[in-house]
Amino acid sequence: MKTSFGAATAALMLAAIPVSAQTPGSSSEAVAYGADAGEYTPAGFTLRGRAEVVQGRNRLRADAINGFVSDGDLRRVEASGNVYFVTPDQTMRGDRAVYTLASNEVVVTGDVILTQGQNVLTGGRLVYNTRTEAARMEGPANGRIRGVFYPQNSGN
Repeated sequence: MKTSFGAATAALMLAAIPVSAQTPGSSSEAVAYGADAGEYTPAGFTLRGRAEVVQGRNRLRADAINGFVSDGDLRRVEASGNVYFVTPDQTMRGDRAVYTLASNEVVVTGDVILTQGQNVLTGGRLVYNTRTEAARMEGPANGRIRGVFYPQNSGN
């Protein structure tokens, strides 16, 4: 695959985006980015095509990801199209996601599927806290949430 000078420059600029440990609620771990194409401005960045943002053991993947920077810190990340937010214990899938670092919340909307092991929960809107790992699912318009939960083997 041929890489143009512009694409290589954009990749280097994305790598230079400062992510401060002082951002409220954020981890001090480095943030890695990847995509087929991207742009950077002082206000943020745009990633398109197999877009991915990784911090520690959490990964956000989507068709497109926009990051919003303020005062040199990454504040909010918006993802759209085939969105996956993956933690060590859970996988969230939806049409769109907004991750607000200050509140540690990821809001996933549109045909949402949350899995943890064999357990599955579906709905229209999921609010997940990356710090507490608490999740709240809401049903789609005029619909209900649905789930399948498997009890853990208690060894009895």
